[in-house]
Parts: sequence; structure tokens; C-alpha cells
Amino acid sequence: MRAQPPLRVIQWATGAVGSYALRSLITRPEFQLSAVLVYDPDKVGLDAGALVGLDEAGVLCDDDVDRVLAAEADCVLHMPLPAAYFGGDYTSDLETVCALLSSGKNVITTTGFIYPQVYGRGVVDRLETACREGGTSVYGTGINPGFMSDLLPLALSGLSARLDHIYVRECSDFVGHPSRQIVMDLIGFGRAPKDYATAVRPFRSVQRALFSESVQLVAGALGVDLDEVEESDEYELATEELTINAGVVPPGTVCASRWVFTGLIRGRPFMTVECVYKSDASRVKRWPTPGFAIHMEGRPQMMITIDEVSHGLAGAAAHAVNSIASVCAAPPGIRTVLDLPLATGRGAVRLA
Repeated sequence: MRAQPPLRVIQWATGAVGSYALRSLITRPEFQLSAVLVYDPDKVGLDAGALVGLDEAGVLCDDDVDRVLAAEADCVLHMPLPAAYFGGDYTSDLETVCALLSSGKNVITTTGFIYPQVYGRGVVDRLETACREGGTSVYGTGINPGFMSDLLPLALSGLSARLDHIYVRECSDFVGHPSRQIVMDLIGFGRAPKDYATAVRPFRSVQRALFSESVQLVAGALGVDLDEVEESDEYELATEELTINAGVVPPGTVCASRWVFTGLIRGRPFMTVECVYKSDASRVKRWPTPGFAIHMEGRPQMMITIDEVSHGLAGAAAHAVNSIASVCAAPPGIRTVLDLPLATGRGAVRLA
């Protein structure tokens, strides 16, 4: 059997998640790196391999959007921070994704688009038009949302004779997260209580959008029409100084937060997603320990727990990378976890 040519892929952004994805694109033979878009001026002109600690890959990092957009590629791994983090809105990312799709490139993105139907017919029409023009597909993914709060509950639902309530919990430890921009500026660790509410408005907007997509996706797949998705959040203050990779969290400032997203039917919860974020889980004792839990309440009762995901950023990147072949082979249009074969780590296997 003749070997298939490698899939040509553009890496769009090289932050905490994008850098992990870039390593896979360079080291896995089924991919050919076509171009790399960066936002940091200090990265412009660097070889992509050297940027992530590998041998030179022969592709230089570029900050010219038009030049990267014109590069020949089968797929784009679109991994910038969502525009809402910077005071923008969903339409900014929509414009970029549609331009990529129209140019003939499939798009896998971590900025949302898990279930764009949440945003109404206008957004869906824009995406479907771009997909038709380019003969391409768009797929939003990640870990949570994008796997833990949607794919796994849907898989478990196949064992349900009666399903009353779905509960998903994530607790993440940010002690080793490298990005000050995300950990301190956006999530708000190290902020005084009087500044916290204002500081996290962009993060709250992104969280609400992402988890509304996830909850609505699961409900829609199970034939349930939700009335609304509620959001609430609270925080915990540090009792001692916490030094983490992203900076210092002084006593009396925010050191953890808890977010709850609930899909309601006639005032009754159908699906609840709880997200707990801790600056240092070893010293912040309130709320659960790191890991994931899924409770399927009904008949039978089911619970699955994952005690720890040691490199969550790597997992989010891997889920996107492992989906490339399926997305490129899919019919043009908006794709969700319901439309694609399960993304496995076949290409990531390394045997001694």
C-alpha cells in the first residue's frame, strides 16, 4: 500500500498550548509544518524547532497574518487566546476562522466553536458559508470543554436506562502554569478582592461562552432543550504568601476560584459543570483536590474519576493534534465530537 503524504499543518499561535502542539507537528512524521504564526515580536524570525527546544525545522516564525494565511496547508491548529480575553468578542475569532476556512484550510481551534449553534443562525451561516467556499471543516476542541465535559458524559450515557442529572467537576492546580498573563491577569490570582470582580470580567465572558457551548452540546445530543445556562463563581483568599511559576500570590489576595455552570429545564438542573482553579493545590485546601469527576445520576448510577492530569496543557494540544486526520477527511461543515471518530493517540505511541 502506498504511504499517504504527510498532512500540511499551520500552527497558529505558540503560547502554552500551541507550543506543545508545535512539538508534535515537528516530531511526528504524518505531519509537515507549513507555517507558524506568532504574536510575540521576540519570536519573529526564530526557527520553529528552536522555539520549542528541538532541532531546527526549517520553518521560521512569522507575525504577518496575510503571509501565513496564504501558505499552502491542509489544516490550521488555531490556538490563540480567545479575543474576549483582550476585550474583544466572539466575532473577532469568527472572522479569523472564516478567513482560514474560505482559503481552503480545515481549522481545529481551542478558542471555542465546540458547539457554535449556541450563538444563533447568523454565526452558523457564516461558518457554513466559509466551509462551502473552501471545501473545509471547523472543529472546536480541548480538554474541558472539548472532552471531559462533553465526550465522556455522552459515552457514559449509552449505559443509562434513565438519566436524571449529569455532573462534571474539574479541579486544576496552576502552580506550574508558565503564563503570568493567564494565571495572574486573566484568572485573577494575586488580585485584591476589591479589584478581582473587574479584573476577571474578560475571563468570566470566555468561561460563560465555552461552558454554555459544552452544556448545550451534551443536552442537544441527548434530545434535551435547555431553558438557560446559569453561571456563578466565588473565590478564596490566601492566608500566606504563595510563590508559583506565574508569580507571587500575597496574603489576602485571590488564590483560588470556583465556577459553576448549570443547564436548566423548568428550573431543574439537567447538567452541572463545576470548575475549581487553585494557584497551589498543596496549600489551598478549600474545595476538591486536583482531578476530574463525572457523575451520571439515574439508573444505573455511575461515577468516573481521574485523580490527576499531570500536563493538562499537553493534553489539550494532543487532542487537537490527534484530530487532524479525521477533520481533514470529514465532509465540509461544522464538526463536533459527535461527528468524528474518537481521536486516539496512535501517532503518539513511542516504544523503546
